[in-house]
Amino acid sequence: MNEPPDLAPKLPPIDDAIATKRIRWFDDDYVAEMVRFLGPNACRRLAIFSLPRGFTLSVIVPVYNECDTVADVLERLRQTGLPVEIILVDDGSNDGSSEVLDTCSNADDVTLIRHERNRGKGAAIRSGIEAASGDVIVIQDADSEYDPDDLRGLLQPLIENSADVVYGTRYGHCDRQVSPWWHQAVNGLITTLANVSIGPRLSDVETCYKMSTRENFQRILPQLKEDRFGIEIELTARWARLGLRFTERPIRYQHRWYDEGKKITWKDGVSALFCIAKYGLFRR
Repeated sequence: MNEPPDLAPKLPPIDDAIATKRIRWFDDDYVAEMVRFLGPNACRRLAIFSLPRGFTLSVIVPVYNECDTVADVLERLRQTGLPVEIILVDDGSNDGSSEVLDTCSNADDVTLIRHERNRGKGAAIRSGIEAASGDVIVIQDADSEYDPDDLRGLLQPLIENSADVVYGTRYGHCDRQVSPWWHQAVNGLITTLANVSIGPRLSDVETCYKMSTRENFQRILPQLKEDRFGIEIELTARWARLGLRFTERPIRYQHRWYDEGKKITWKDGVSALFCIAKYGLFRR
């Protein structure tokens, strides 16, 4: 007996459908449809907004020995639906990351910069700022601790012109993995001291996700000196001196351990305290 014809609609695979929807997230027609359906207040809370014509987000990705995660981070950046310019800075990797980055750099949306030796996250960020051509710049670690889907919410205050600098905070909300007590305690101490000496009242000064316009990054680029993780304090201090408006948005965070490749150590905590005194109290 002949089987009846299959008249069910042929739907795209789930992953393709999700990717298509993400690409539409910033389309004017899609945003207008959501505003009619949900209302403007709900759309703002859900970070549903249009992007300016020709907008590009430059994502600086410092890479040092992250061969197991960097390719996945790049794919997750693309899945956000944002028009991105990905700037990979190979900071002297020696674990096979360089070979992975060679493959990744074949894509049109990727620029690859190499440091012959490991110079530190701050040096990699400076190289990335020099190469960036997008309207807005954000820093993205090459590990799996930060979720690029949060970039949409971080970008919203800049597009609305309600802030000049946006930090993603890992604390103060419930949608996050609970970090070890010592991690939160040390970060809380550093953030409190930075708030007192630098100015803006932040909840997470050491966050990777720091976003601002390319112009604001380039304004302070000639002054940036820190080569390692002290760049987190220095960026904050330089922007605060310009009188820029700071905003925080909650982000998700998956803490990883040292046997998984975490780089920052207690020495960087001591360095952060030194940088707070240097750029905050003594205004170097």
